[in-house]
Amino acid sequence: MLRLALPTDPRWAHAAQMDISEILTDHAWCEQKAASAAISLMVQYPEFPELVSQMAALAREEMEHFQRVHQCILDRGLSLGRERKDPYVHALISFQIKQGSKEHRLRDKLLMAALIEARSCERFRLLSEEIADPSLAGFYRELMASEAGHYTLFISLARDLTGREATDVRWRAWLNYEAGQIQKFQSGKGMHA
Repeated sequence: MLRLALPTDPRWAHAAQMDISEILTDHAWCEQKAASAAISLMVQYPEFPELVSQMAALAREEMEHFQRVHQCILDRGLSLGRERKDPYVHALISFQIKQGSKEHRLRDKLLMAALIEARSCERFRLLSEEIADPSLAGFYRELMASEAGHYTLFISLARDLTGREATDVRWRAWLNYEAGQIQKFQSGKGMHA
């Protein structure tokens, strides 16, 4: 379903569970950033009412996920660490088109968001299958389904904006670019790293 051009190395999940505190902290901040990104899209593109409605709902859901990850951290006697820069996301930002129509720039932001959600979904699946903690495995299985929904939402919004054919051509370019980037981020030190 996700059609990622390069799957995550399965060893990523093993490395991730070796430092669960780091993964949980990184995951919490990823959820917060996703909520902030949804709010930014509303602020930047208020003339698209469907986008505004969908992003308002998404921002609430992402903050609820942040709260749930934070509770997982507290339940394990850990504390939320500092926010980290996400080099994976910064690599994706560099691929966004900066010129062209407002619709094409928005489409690229939506496709980038879809790609981040797709990669998160894939990694949540790996964690749900590999992590030794049964409650965390169930949690990641649940979030996997949520991320898949976010992925399809962003793809649908992009297709509605600029048409299916043009969007799918650009989506393939995003998938190919991301495949080249993800090879650099397989260490298991973060959700996307």
